[in-house]
Amino acid sequence: MTRPRRPFAGLLTSAGVVGVLAGCGTSGAAGAETLTVYSAQHESLVRTMLEGFTDETGIELEFRDANDSELANQIVQEDEASPADVFLTENSPSIDVVDEAGLLAPLDAATLDQVGEQYRPASGTWVGFAARSTVLAYNPADIGEAELPASILDLANPEWEGRVGIAAGGADFQAIVSAVLALEGEDATRAWLTGLERNAEVFASNTAVMKAVDESEVDVGVMYHYYWYRDQAEGGLVGDDAKLRYFGNSDPGAFLSISGAGVLASSDQPEQAQRLVEYLTSPEAQERLADSDALEYAVGTGVASADALPPLDGLDAPVVDPGALDAPLTTELMQDVGLL
Repeated sequence: MTRPRRPFAGLLTSAGVVGVLAGCGTSGAAGAETLTVYSAQHESLVRTMLEGFTDETGIELEFRDANDSELANQIVQEDEASPADVFLTENSPSIDVVDEAGLLAPLDAATLDQVGEQYRPASGTWVGFAARSTVLAYNPADIGEAELPASILDLANPEWEGRVGIAAGGADFQAIVSAVLALEGEDATRAWLTGLERNAEVFASNTAVMKAVDESEVDVGVMYHYYWYRDQAEGGLVGDDAKLRYFGNSDPGAFLSISGAGVLASSDQPEQAQRLVEYLTSPEAQERLADSDALEYAVGTGVASADALPPLDGLDAPVVDPGALDAPLTTELMQDVGLL
């Protein structure tokens, strides 16, 4: 049964989104093919991965950059009139919203085969091109490793009151909640969120969570791995005293969030759009990701991620169909318990 199209956290009015995206045209150089790419991933990472695409193909790219929920809701509002040819996300729940609205085209099998099955949905309508692991940041000066929770679900227990940091309003944390929902069900997720609403201090961003842990404002913080690794590469300016705990054991706290790429069914340049997604998941683009300072995980088959990172295949992440993450219900539950 098809659920009604519901917006999720971060929805702007059409006028608001146009304001975010202002200054982006819809035509390229005279005679050149031009794709319009709605992109919520980090601008520097996407541009790095797509370096050389225009030289190789002759296809120009115009980017409209905003966050996951803004762009997903914009595409759903635009429906078949959307100027977007390709949609790139930071986290997968937003591309699932577009997919559930029936607005994505099936991807070429050769493109899907460039990444492992765990990094793409069963539907075959979009594909992962990067991944980030959920982690728990902690300060060893404040809490010993033996005292850390065995599961992310334990953070809802009373003994963690006032000791946890989260960025509840961000797409990253909401993706983590959507994974808990997919793995544990609605009732268990509601109970977990209720405990977090009591226990957690809410911060504006993952970086703010890491800083709060570093400065002993909270004992632990839920975030993605790459914030810490980037900070360490820059000299530990924010989190020099913080360390990371990987939950492993297929725990919801070991969730891997997938950045997704899909082709809009309404694109009037479907072959060129398919070619862009194929390029993004190719070994060349995946190796650029691995060699970049983004420090997110490459998901291309046979492509190793940055040497600084724990190997992707050793994280023991839970098995979650990235196409089955329910952003609207996640938002509803978080609003119900007062976290949004």
